Order: sequence, then structure tokens, then C-alpha cells
Amino acid sequence: MSAEENQAVGRILVVDDEDHIRRVLELMLRGQGHEVAAAAGGREALEKFAADNFDLVILDLRMPDLDGLAVLKRLREAEPDQTVVMITAYAAVDTALTAMKQGAFDYIGKPFKEEEILAVVAKALERARLVADNRALRSEVASRYDFGNIIGSSPAMRQVFAMMRKVSDTKATVLITGESGTGKELVAKALHYNSRRGERPLVAVNCAAIPPTLMEAELFGAAKGAYTGSDRLRKGLLEEADGSTLFLDEVGELPLDMQAKLLRALQEGEIKRVGENLPRKVDVRFLAATNRDLVKEVEEGRFREDLFYRLNVIRINIPPLRERPEDIPLLCAHFLVESAKRLEMPAKKLSPQALEMIRQAPLKGNVRELENILEQATVMGESAQIQPEDLPLGAPAGRAGIKAVVPPEEEDLKKVLKSISRLAEEQVIRRVLDRVNGNRTQAAERLGISRRALITKIRELGLN
Repeated sequence: MSAEENQAVGRILVVDDEDHIRRVLELMLRGQGHEVAAAAGGREALEKFAADNFDLVILDLRMPDLDGLAVLKRLREAEPDQTVVMITAYAAVDTALTAMKQGAFDYIGKPFKEEEILAVVAKALERARLVADNRALRSEVASRYDFGNIIGSSPAMRQVFAMMRKVSDTKATVLITGESGTGKELVAKALHYNSRRGERPLVAVNCAAIPPTLMEAELFGAAKGAYTGSDRLRKGLLEEADGSTLFLDEVGELPLDMQAKLLRALQEGEIKRVGENLPRKVDVRFLAATNRDLVKEVEEGRFREDLFYRLNVIRINIPPLRERPEDIPLLCAHFLVESAKRLEMPAKKLSPQALEMIRQAPLKGNVRELENILEQATVMGESAQIQPEDLPLGAPAGRAGIKAVVPPEEEDLKKVLKSISRLAEEQVIRRVLDRVNGNRTQAAERLGISRRALITKIRELGLN
């Protein structure tokens, strides 16, 4: 096998007290492009491991100073995800299997063949790469949902942060309340990923988006043949969340019969799949969110009182923007930077007049509406500073910055819409061409059309 064929290349530590085996492995692995260090015993291996990083450790089981199992234990204590392959004589296969139970990835039997070693090394390095990728992803997720990424310095938000820090690393059920667009889902993700369950993905379900007829199977799972079209066993979201967190978004939309079944899962930690009688234990932390007044829903008989009290163990209420106007400048600055990153455009700033206009706007969609407004202004604004006329306040979202002129005498609706559409198309294309100094290739990429299609539109619209 050539170095080109061996896709995974890494840093490897070879540990064996027999000089000839150590040298053979070094030559073999270097021939595949790997960077190799060697140790003649367990203590030397631990010293080299402490001083450097290795993708893979190839470790002999039988060594006079410190045997392989003891070294493996020390390696795993220092780095729980470290990938280790054991070397053993065929007579000691049982010991090698013990090593695998203690965390070794695989083992190589003596006497060994080159192709067998290289195959095991390739698999081990692939595993090490996946572990490193997962670690990086976990770090990125934890960073993204750190409490510091929920923007706000107002007294109301400081109270929210204090509550979140107290309850994040517990199993307490949390009910997150607030108007639409205040950031309830972001709070749920921050609570989960800053808890000990954050190593596993958050399982989320929008209760308003699932038809009532499918709700039970979606949450609890279904046995094969439990209903028409059920041709295989199906795990529910509660089983998927076993050992993790289930986030019930829009929990106020749950039908009453499902509320009763969810209550049992909360009380007993048990579920039953549709079509089965056998209860199954699940270890799930529950987070729920709603923009409804659940107290009123209970009073009017649309929400079970006992379920409400089970969900309302800890309540975190996210205040609307109108109750924390001091957070608006911080949010604007944050969203302008984030929009620029997403759109691959230079970051813009708000003029004082534009900021004041935003402060005075009703923003019924709260943080979500503010983010959309600033993203549209980033795209449609003509200069590096966003002015009041660049803000799509009071206009339909899809028509930000487009001044629709309706032909005064035209009554045919199709013709009116065609005229407006043509005008909008002309203005957007002209703006994008101006922004890229007439570069048609770049303009086509930004507009999401081919260069040929752009040239055709330029001709049709009479743009120069």
C-alpha cells in the first residue's frame, strides 16, 4: 500500500521493549508517510506522551518495567479519547481482549504481517480523526451556545442569565416563556449545552408542527404494524433523548390526550411505544417553551393543571424588547456583524438616526424581527452606514428598499404584478451591479443566478 492510498496520516508513538520489533514498525509506518516516535518501555512511553500529542499509540502488552495494561490505564486517565492499539503474542489474546474492554481500539497479534498492521493502523487513525472532529464540534457548539452569546446587559436579562447559570447543570424541568421571537430556543440550547448532558445532541420538537394523528408515534415511538403503513419499528423522540434533553417547543399546542401521556413520562420516567404494552425506562431532562399564557390555558380547560405544575418547576421568562430598550444597540451591533459574515459582505454600521428609528419601532417580532430588519438593511443599503431609508420598517419583508409603482390606469391584476416585479428586479440587479463595480460574474453569484441569465436580464431590462 502506497502513502497515497493510505488516506489517514498521523503522529504515532510505538512502544515495545524488543528493539527489532520497534525498528520494523518504525520503518513500516514511516514508509506510509506517518510521523513516528518510539519508546523502549512503559515509563519512557508515558514521558513522551506527556511531552507531545499523538494520534495513535501502538503499545506492547508485555514489558518489564511497566506492563501494557498499566500504561493503557495511565494514558486513558490523561486523555480519555486517546486511540491505542495493543501488540500481543497469540498466546495472550485474552489479555488483549481485556485491554479492549479497558479502552484499547484494537490489537495486533505477533508474529504480524505488514498488510494486517497497516489496515489496523488506517482504521485506528480514522477513528482518531473522527474523535478529534467530534471534540472540535462539541467545542464549537458549546462556544456557540455559551451564555455570553445571548445578548443583553439590561437588569431583566441579567436576571435571566443568573437563573440560567443556577439551573443549567441540573436535571430540573424548565419552562421558558416569552413572546414570539424573544429567543426561547436559544435559551433552551444554552441550558442543554452548558450541562453535563451537553455531550449529547439536544432533541427538539415543535409541538405545533406535528399533526395530532402522528404526535404519539413521534414522541413515544411505534411497534412494527402498530398502525397502517407502520412497516418497521420506530423509536420516538423520548427514546432518542434518553441520557440527553428533550426540548418541547410550543408545548401549549399539545392536544389534551397527549398531555396526559407526556405527564406519565415526566412522573414515572417511562414510555410505551404505540402498539406495545411493555413500559420502557428513559432518563430524559425536559425543557419546554411557550408564548401562551399557560395559567389562562389551564383556567379555560385547554391545558392540564397537573402537567403545567410538572413543567413549571423552574420558570425563565424572556422579556420582550420593549421592556429592555437598553439592549437594542448591543443587539444591533451583534446582528450587523453576524449578517455580514453570513452574506460575505463588509460589516455596516447604523447611523444615529437609523438607531433611533429602530428604538421607536414596535418590533412585535422582538429579537427575531430585529435580526431580519438588519440583515435586509445590510443587503439593500447603498453605503457603509445604514440610514433610516434603508430600514424595512413598516414595509413587507420581501419588498425592503423596493418602491413599487403601480401603473395609474391599469386594472388587470396580472399586468400590475408583472410591472411591479419587473421594477423590483431592475432595482435589485442595478444595486448589486453597482456594489461589485459592474463585475457580472460576482453579481450573478450574489443574485443566485447564472452569468448567462444575468446578461439576458440586463438586455431585457435595458440596463447598461
